[in-house]
Amino acid sequence: MGAHPWTEGAVSGTRFAVWAPHAHSVLLRGDMNGWDGRCHPMRPRGATGVWEIFVPGVEAGALYKYVIVTPDGRRLEKSDPFARAAELRPSTASVVVHGSEHRWSDEEWLQARSDRHTDTAPVSVYEVHAGSWRRHDDGSWMGYRELADTLLPYVSSLGFTHIELLPLAEHPLDQSWGYQPVGFFAPTRRYGSPDELRHFMDRAHQLGIGVILDWVPGHFAQDGHGLTHFDGTALFEPQDPKQAYHPDWGTRTFDYGSGPVRSFLISSALYWIEEFHVDGLRVDAVASMLYLDYSRPPGEWTPNFQGGNTNLEAVRFLREFNDTVHREAPGVITTAEESTAWEGVSRGTDQGGLGFDQKWNMGWMNDTLSFMSLDPVHRGHHYGKLTFSLMYAFSERFVLPFSHDEVVHGKGSLLTKMPGRAPEKFANLRLLLAHQWMHPGKKLLFMGGELAQWSEWNVDGSVDWALESFDSHTGVRRLVRDLNQFYRQEPSLHVLDHRSEGFEWLDFENPAETTLAFMRWAPERTEPIVLALNFTPVARDEYHLPVPFPGRYRVILNTDAREYGGEGREVGPTLETVPEPLGGQEQRLVFALPGLSLVALVRDTD
Repeated sequence: MGAHPWTEGAVSGTRFAVWAPHAHSVLLRGDMNGWDGRCHPMRPRGATGVWEIFVPGVEAGALYKYVIVTPDGRRLEKSDPFARAAELRPSTASVVVHGSEHRWSDEEWLQARSDRHTDTAPVSVYEVHAGSWRRHDDGSWMGYRELADTLLPYVSSLGFTHIELLPLAEHPLDQSWGYQPVGFFAPTRRYGSPDELRHFMDRAHQLGIGVILDWVPGHFAQDGHGLTHFDGTALFEPQDPKQAYHPDWGTRTFDYGSGPVRSFLISSALYWIEEFHVDGLRVDAVASMLYLDYSRPPGEWTPNFQGGNTNLEAVRFLREFNDTVHREAPGVITTAEESTAWEGVSRGTDQGGLGFDQKWNMGWMNDTLSFMSLDPVHRGHHYGKLTFSLMYAFSERFVLPFSHDEVVHGKGSLLTKMPGRAPEKFANLRLLLAHQWMHPGKKLLFMGGELAQWSEWNVDGSVDWALESFDSHTGVRRLVRDLNQFYRQEPSLHVLDHRSEGFEWLDFENPAETTLAFMRWAPERTEPIVLALNFTPVARDEYHLPVPFPGRYRVILNTDAREYGGEGREVGPTLETVPEPLGGQEQRLVFALPGLSLVALVRDTD
């Protein structure tokens, strides 16, 4: 499908093929014929529904579209659903691409990729919208090559293992952030050519950074040049009009019961993996795919044949997608943004699950942000929001996300969600981020969060880099850097991220003082890392912390340290245990726990 270099005899050119089974006829128009489609009528390939034509002399870079003539005589001008490139919006023509000139140099990375994506490996993700991370002084976008030279070294310096890019598939509207695609095989022209994107991916791998791409098989833009009613019928979308339109986003949904549509989507997924060496796909809005009544009032949705609200065809598609990716591209991870309690999202299909490798923990995110936005005087009454996540933390292979969705549309930035005056806001944010990194689960943080932005994300702007002049902001960034280093170096913080034996409570019944304490264990269970957290601004001068072993403990992380912008209140540097049982442990430590802080301790075994 699409446009490909072709030779017939001694004549070279381009072969075009498109799926339009209900069309009366299909015409090719573009640079090759002065945009007069009458010059190049396409011929049907038997009863397959595919129309094709070979045009001599057409080279890479040529622009083209299809004119679909419907049985009732309408003429629809469409972009190629299988195009490998497209014009920059607002133009909508497809672009002929004849292969790639990029020469990859990431063989070593690809060979070791599977080891980087096991459940026991550290995964911390920096989520980015390519068009608004940093812009030129005139407001124009950076291209893929410029981002390779600026964004990737920045991510590497902060110690993130992965970068996650908001959708790069071609889309007509900047403000959709890429989540209303039309070109499922075409990297957006906004930031450059397909080969320039390959350069970006290659450079990421050379720096030891994996790349996860947002991929959107849940819906598509209903712009006239796109997939909607492609051949005059509901071809890519369901026949049932109640299910074909998505009210939340004003988009069209896919017909997962159609074999060719499933093939189209899975081929798209494999294309990004094979052609651009993507290391993971994060599937957007999975819940909207799973439930027929998602955001639809009674009477506005059609039950399945069993009378229920499960989209059985979507379940089949997601399982087929995951099985195919894992079979064809071992080591590539798939992640679901799934916001309900659907069971087995990250369980294998052979065990009745959907087959994803990871699931975003939306419950943890919502509870944690809700709790942290409260004035500390009220937090004790909502203490359960801190502890409830451990009731289900190991039921799925979770990622803990503070994503773009939480810092846009009037929700405010992470910093402005925090209560109090500026010093308290920064202390709360440091505590929030440290809690995220120490809690079981892989990590994700949206750009700007590491710099403690005051403003929420603006797709037409960029990260507020002027904040680099202020110690309070760069202190948060230093903390994120150190949290990443700590998380990656300490096996107890990542090897058992998805296993209950890697976590043990020490203090989880203290709403009056609103403190928490727990341990993270490595599989050998020799020496844990001990974490103590204070969610009020009141220092606990004699905080009693149960610990399992006697001896001297030293502080290895304190979010109140001056280097992070804190007040520098001393905890240690070393603490001696007292042989008095507490909380099921035989020893305790007694020390001053600073307000609005997390302190990490390890036993000194030298």
